[in-house]
Parts: sequence; C-alpha cells; structure tokens
Amino acid sequence: MALSFDLQDFILRARVLKLYRQALRTTRRAPVHARAELRQTIRQEMENNRNCNDKQKIRFFISEGLERLKDLGEMLDMQGHS
Repeated sequence: MALSFDLQDFILRARVLKLYRQALRTTRRAPVHARAELRQTIRQEMENNRNCNDKQKIRFFISEGLERLKDLGEMLDMQGHS
C-alpha cells in the first residue's frame, strides 16, 4: 500500500523537520551537561506526535514548538549561552 502525500502534507512535513533541526541546533548553545537531556526531550516530543494525521493539530504543534524554541533560545541568551 503506497502512501500518498498532497502538497499540504509535504509542506507540513518540511515544517516539522525544519523545527526539529532548529531545536537540535539550539541545544548546541546549552551547557554541555544539559545537552543530552535536552536532545532526548526534543526527540521524545517529536516521537509522541509522530503518528498524528490531523493537519490542524500538526499546525498547532508546530506553532507551540516554535514558541517553546523561542523561549529556550531567550533563556539561553539570558544565561549567556550564545
């Protein structure tokens, strides 16, 4: 059975992968002792929602993820990890 993706599915998938890569890049700025745990948390969040097919939910998860990533970046900036 072949999976068929429409353009919207393709774009959403690309946005999710972009968010994941951004999150992993941000962990490089974290203190060394916290990086592995941060990466594991990010991975777990992605895995928890891996099988979601509801496009509206996926959009919500992406916007929530971007907000959380922004907060993490700001926290790291305040701690002097740039």
